[in-house]
Amino acid sequence: MVDHPAVEVDGLHVGYGSTPVLVGVSLTVPAGGGVCVTGENGIGKSTLLRCVSGLQQPDEGTIRVFGGDPGATPEFWRAVVTTVEPPTWYPGLTAREHAELVCRAHGQDPSEAGVDEALERFGLGGHKDAIPPQLSSGQKQRLVLAIALLRPSSLLILDEPEQRLDREGRADVASLLTDYVAGGGSLLMASHDDDFAVASGAEITTMESLSA
Repeated sequence: MVDHPAVEVDGLHVGYGSTPVLVGVSLTVPAGGGVCVTGENGIGKSTLLRCVSGLQQPDEGTIRVFGGDPGATPEFWRAVVTTVEPPTWYPGLTAREHAELVCRAHGQDPSEAGVDEALERFGLGGHKDAIPPQLSSGQKQRLVLAIALLRPSSLLILDEPEQRLDREGRADVASLLTDYVAGGGSLLMASHDDDFAVASGAEITTMESLSA
């Protein structure tokens, strides 16, 4: 996978009915690099991330993720973590059990993967035995990010990861994303917070600059 950029988008067009959302969008995320896409609500950031994640088909254009088609193979989903879709919480499983389940699904021993440490790092140590619907919106967001960073991956695709986090939480997540990229991971995210993007080490680009 290192022979290819993490993400290559060329000439992407997406519309909803007669309304164009993405027009000639092109973007490259180098392997081992980070890019943050900014722009107003409704400008197409989430649509772009959905297409790169293989969750939505564009009307025109090409997308390559580590040289392959997005979402096409089990190998893709072993390499890529996305928070574009709302999470599915399994009834009756606690926050800790959700994290352990994801670890086991990816061949990790939860104790060796550091589940408890990850939950503590995200301020969820006192809530690990709660079921996710009992958590606040900010706590659920932290749980999603904790699990995303806990499992092995080569590319994170994150839609406004700073959302519903307080200032301290944003700083903590930005630091973890910096470490992720420094360790060889690649990052594509959308954000409204330029300070958060800068702190995460991502290169900032606007949706307007990506269109032909």
